Amino acid sequence: MHDRPYFRPASLDSILIDAAELGFAMSCEDRTGALLATLAASKPGGHMVELGTGVGAGAAWLLHGMRPDGHLTSVETDTTRQAVAIEHLGRDPRVAFENADADAWLDMYSGPPFALAYVDCRPGKFHRLDDLLNLLEPGGLYIVDDLLPQPTWPSDHQPRVDAFLAQLSERINLLGTVAIWASVWLLVGART
Repeated sequence: MHDRPYFRPASLDSILIDAAELGFAMSCEDRTGALLATLAASKPGGHMVELGTGVGAGAAWLLHGMRPDGHLTSVETDTTRQAVAIEHLGRDPRVAFENADADAWLDMYSGPPFALAYVDCRPGKFHRLDDLLNLLEPGGLYIVDDLLPQPTWPSDHQPRVDAFLAQLSERINLLGTVAIWASVWLLVGART
């Protein structure tokens, strides 16, 4: 399969240079990003959320695919990392960056339901999954990556991933597919 993207967000190279300068090695890779862009394009006018901005690589891909009438809320607790995203993407009126712990943000969110949620942190994936799924509109997409062991993982992380994957078949409100994509396993699901 030829799965190399034929498009890239204009801001991505600069974001990745800044990520390297920070020593941040957990950015969304190009093939996963291209899939995010494609899925975002399938939700015209949709309100989307990214839990775990990091330095903004995932947000850049989502914005690349989003229509002009879409909106992205990107949540990150680390201000230094998120500052990179704001520097490169903050002038785009479709995105709002929230500096907050994802758990606290989930507690306070009261806006419209989401057409797409990309989760790149623990809340909404390894805990509080039901809380996030309840914020998705019916048919809303749920995407998580980093389900295949990575060198950046802490030693106690594999049991979290195993528990997450084991409980997927029991969910009645999420129909999804786990796939090995690029160097990561990811889940693409839809709220039922």
